[in-house]
Amino acid sequence: MKPESKKYSTTVGTRTVTFETGKLAGQAGGAVTVGINDAIIFAAATMGGVREGIDFFPLSVEYEERLYAGGKIPGSFFRREGRPSTEAILTARLTDRPLRPLFQRGMRNEVQVMMFSLSADAENPLDILAINAASAAIMISDIPWGGPVGAVRVGRVNGQFVINPTFAEMDASDLDLRIAGTKDAILMVECGANEIPEDVMAAALELGHKSIQPLIDIQLKMQAEVGKPKREPTIALANEELQKKVFERVNKAMNELLDKPLSKVEFYTGMDELQAAVVAEMCTVPEGGNPADYPAEKDVISAFSEAEHKIVRERILSMGKRPDGRMPTDIRPIWCEVGLSPRAHGSGLFTRGETQVLSLATLGTLGEAQELDSLTPTDTKRYMHHYNFPPFSTGEVKPLRGQSRREVGHGALAERALEPVIPAEETFPYTIRVVSEVLSSNGSTSMGSVCGSTLALMDAGVPIKAPVAGVAMGLITDESGRYKILTDIQGTEDHLGDMDFKVAGTAQGITALQMDIKISGLSAQMMKEALEQARVARMSIMQKMLEVLPASRPELKPHAPRIVTVKIPVDKIGALIGPGGKNIRALQEETGTKIDIEEDGTVYIASTDGTGAKAAQERIESLGESAVIGNIYTGKVVRIEAFGAFVEILPGVDGLVHISQLDSERVNKVEDVVGMGDEITVMVTDIDPAGKIRLSRQAVLEGWTAEEAREKDQRKSGPRPGGGNRGGDRGRGGDRNRRGGDRGRR
Repeated sequence: MKPESKKYSTTVGTRTVTFETGKLAGQAGGAVTVGINDAIIFAAATMGGVREGIDFFPLSVEYEERLYAGGKIPGSFFRREGRPSTEAILTARLTDRPLRPLFQRGMRNEVQVMMFSLSADAENPLDILAINAASAAIMISDIPWGGPVGAVRVGRVNGQFVINPTFAEMDASDLDLRIAGTKDAILMVECGANEIPEDVMAAALELGHKSIQPLIDIQLKMQAEVGKPKREPTIALANEELQKKVFERVNKAMNELLDKPLSKVEFYTGMDELQAAVVAEMCTVPEGGNPADYPAEKDVISAFSEAEHKIVRERILSMGKRPDGRMPTDIRPIWCEVGLSPRAHGSGLFTRGETQVLSLATLGTLGEAQELDSLTPTDTKRYMHHYNFPPFSTGEVKPLRGQSRREVGHGALAERALEPVIPAEETFPYTIRVVSEVLSSNGSTSMGSVCGSTLALMDAGVPIKAPVAGVAMGLITDESGRYKILTDIQGTEDHLGDMDFKVAGTAQGITALQMDIKISGLSAQMMKEALEQARVARMSIMQKMLEVLPASRPELKPHAPRIVTVKIPVDKIGALIGPGGKNIRALQEETGTKIDIEEDGTVYIASTDGTGAKAAQERIESLGESAVIGNIYTGKVVRIEAFGAFVEILPGVDGLVHISQLDSERVNKVEDVVGMGDEITVMVTDIDPAGKIRLSRQAVLEGWTAEEAREKDQRKSGPRPGGGNRGGDRGRGGDRNRRGGDRGRR
């Protein structure tokens, strides 16, 4: 019997969002579809048991982009979806971040949330639907959770905010803000913006949080009507008595350690030594002792982590003192360099405290833009930012297994931060790739990538609109309402704190923002303070960067390609390309250039050799020319007949030099004067109404005028037997038959 399906709809902004459950995936813990018009996402959430020996919460959130949803067949060799695309990975991360903080601390049951695209209309983005679908699937499942979560996208078109804008509206928007939260607070923010001021950003965040309320209400209604009873999870937390005992044992020693400004290595080494001592004291069973009377090592380690969490946070709240000795608004020492790689097109090194990032820029032709095989309307990308995080950057040894989700996400954040300042294709016709290599990590390498990449682009001579700097902010709170906002957080403060809030931008405003909250949420006042504190820090960091390189270099590096732009008539594109690309391949090989052609006739010539680029430019520009009577051209012999030679004087255009016009002396055989492929200089003596061109080499040799050449040519050679525009006359069967007959009679 067909299962009964239930639909729930609500209005968000001006759009109707529909949730449906009961029809699909009956064995999953909870399954829903969520859609706007023809854009639909499926999500299923299921909870399993506990894996033996794990000391973390095994939550996995997966999103798979199915191209059938948009009526597409994958472009890969196997014609099926392979590893997740960058967009799919980013959507999975976007969904994971607001879900994770709402699970009970210490939970050890495996939880898996799986989503995939069911229908894509190329009008409505799917990422926001995925967050709402995942939340609804968990809400109606048997999984214990502190949700629901609602999510919206906020755009700004012509100064007006738009909730859940379409792709077309996003093209005109200077803001792309994705926000997720609970009824009371914001949990996650992901934003790209075109230099948006802090007060406008704060207003967008407030509107976004207000707009998610209908989505939260409808999920609560779904849970009440169709939700399953929640199961009891397995919780692994040290008991309160052990936590108190460990805290009393380490409180003094840990404070003494923290009283000295510590580097990352000193901090972790000191903590590891103290932890090892406590474990040895509390877990060692003396000879004849009963192991049951002594705590397990993992429980003592867990209690030690709780003590560290409590002591470090209290020192910040009560004393304003951070583990490395800084005050809340202090930035670590910064130094920068450019030009580290002599062959790269641009390079920038950014070091802040123990975080160091080397960014390298490469310039290429527009034909090297990345092709995208996705469900969005965008099919190419000319600016790319990639981020690598090798294990040596944290002093570790690990196997290399390709890019992690974190690396993809950090690269995308830096790319989003710099995208608004990249010059337009019309003024800077290059594909740009920047790679950020993390060489040392102690907090906020993504923002270090933004700063290093700005320097690399400026070093490459890319005329960016304005330099971009970034900083990571943190937050420490307690139950009494005390809080401290921290500037330029390091790894320990990220791990022990309540917020990771990354802000990047120019002197004019914000270009990217990313926020993750580990507590129930963030108040509007805290958000405004954090944005302003981040602005002050950005300006300070940018000043350090500009001391090294105050502006983009006026010229590209010697090894960077120079791109010349040429415009040709659209009807000449075929002549430039040639049959099967023959002409353009030959031109690239002869001149040592790389040539890209747009549909409107714009041609981009890239070369590191100015001579080759000039030669290619002259050849291509000549496509727009027409033969002129009396003009002299140097061309190549492309065909030889008994009565004369056909010479290509312009690309795709040839004319006949009659045998009588080949030389000043009588010529018995055409091959006595010219051979195939020879270059000769000729004058145009006549162009008939059909476009057939007559040429004379004798006119050039003897210095005739155009009138003299026409008169003598007609007198000596008589009516022209054929020839003209290549691709037309040369392919006429009648001419070929007639010429064959002439040869036979001779």
